Amino acid sequence: METNTALSRRHPGPSLLFLAIVHILLFVASLVSLRLLEHTASVGALNPYGPPEIARSFFAANPQAMRVDAFFFFGSAIPLAIYAATVLSRLRFLGVRAAGIYIAFAGGLATSFAIAAAGLCSWALSLPEATASIAVTRVLHFMTFLCGGPAFAAGFGLLAAGVSVTSYFSRLLPRWVVWLGMVVAVAGELSTLTLVATPMTFAIPVTRFGGFIWLIAVGATLPNRVTERSA
Repeated sequence: METNTALSRRHPGPSLLFLAIVHILLFVASLVSLRLLEHTASVGALNPYGPPEIARSFFAANPQAMRVDAFFFFGSAIPLAIYAATVLSRLRFLGVRAAGIYIAFAGGLATSFAIAAAGLCSWALSLPEATASIAVTRVLHFMTFLCGGPAFAAGFGLLAAGVSVTSYFSRLLPRWVVWLGMVVAVAGELSTLTLVATPMTFAIPVTRFGGFIWLIAVGATLPNRVTERSA
């Protein structure tokens, strides 16, 4: 006489939902700390396309605010890198072997590196040697924007596309999460057009804030258990 026994195995990795929340909180902390610690406020100071003298004056007057802002923004790259690695491991655990999971991992690492680079360039803007020169300030300001904007969004688009497409064919995520991921992916890749058409910067916040929702949704809905039957 044979009996079938169902065995449930749980993925041995960190919580995707927890990592997504930590990433978002660190990003929010960077914005809040800059607003709370700044001594002089200017509408166009953080716009790299604005008057360079306004930006230089803002950075020179708020070195401590820039350092704290850069600390939190740089820190937000760490849980995102762990998130990308965990997603790769989770999908392999669930039996996915498609190339899309490695594309997602590469995109997640690229996103994390871009955020880290933007944070470091932002920190450099707190140095008096940097703000003493309008040319140096402008270059670092644009590097902060380019790394934290188009470079971030392009990498995040690959992360969202890789996870969404493989999960769609494997039926691992709800359809609305898959389609949200595809919208974020398209917006992320469109953001690269910012390099040749400034109006395309609108795609960057779509990628960032839509991506926050997508990260949480994937963390909450992607299965972390497999069930096996043994005779």
